[in-house]
Amino acid sequence: MFARALLLFALACIAIESLEAQDTQSAMPQWQIAAGGKLAFEVASLKPSEPGKFQPPSFPLSNDDAFRPTGGRFTAVFPLSVLITFAYKVRLTEEQMRAMLAPLPKWVSTDWFDIEARAEGNPTKDQYRLLMQSLLAGRFKLAIHREQSEVPLFALTLAKPGKLGPGLRPHSEGPACDSANSGKIFPPSCDVQMQTRMPNGTQRAGSRNISLALIAASLPTLGRLGRPVTDRTGLSGNFDYVLEWMPEPNTPPAPNAAPQPEFQGTTFLEALRDQLGLRLESGKGAVETLVIEHVERPSEN
Repeated sequence: MFARALLLFALACIAIESLEAQDTQSAMPQWQIAAGGKLAFEVASLKPSEPGKFQPPSFPLSNDDAFRPTGGRFTAVFPLSVLITFAYKVRLTEEQMRAMLAPLPKWVSTDWFDIEARAEGNPTKDQYRLLMQSLLAGRFKLAIHREQSEVPLFALTLAKPGKLGPGLRPHSEGPACDSANSGKIFPPSCDVQMQTRMPNGTQRAGSRNISLALIAASLPTLGRLGRPVTDRTGLSGNFDYVLEWMPEPNTPPAPNAAPQPEFQGTTFLEALRDQLGLRLESGKGAVETLVIEHVERPSEN
């Protein structure tokens, strides 16, 4: 009888562990599962950066797929806040970033760190994120968890059902990523979200071979929207887009200032509707955020 009870207890423990593992797996983003779960650099050097030093990273530390293979070598000079958003593949609005950093020491966003590291093989961009997660946990004692919270947001939808604007098209209908005329195309490279200012003050943004979910994630920064944007267009696959607009003044005129001329130009929301065939609808929804539970200033190595 005792042996049977012991066996049942052991089986129950195994079942609980299995359920906990499934919960952890389900909570893990799909990209992280596909990339392999957990990885670590073979060798890594991390030290405070020299004042004023900037060194381009091995590849863009963005939440898109812009990447060039580096043979396992990684270099970057950035504050910890940038390394965190790269490692966990998030793009935060200014408000979300301020909320994440508010309870943390000031150095998390002000101090820059010089990183040189080497990994086995030739990792993908998402695998480099996992490598960075291990580095941050080991050197900064970083502990985070993800939370879902109900917040005001914008839903990205089609302005007219089934119709795209002239500035948005399926990637399969545009030039190939290895096109010989890439120098004449904006942006010249695929998987990169690019923004530039034209001589007349117009802003131009665009990307090639990108999902609507990533386009939506970039809009709060491009349009200074103040809210996250979630994709509810129902469109799958990747797209090419180019968007041009004139930024509106973001500060009120000073008291007793001379009357300002009426704003001239295409606003961001007008460009979104007329050029891409998209619009934003106000609402509320669940948004995933990062909560930093613990962080320590690293010792130099």
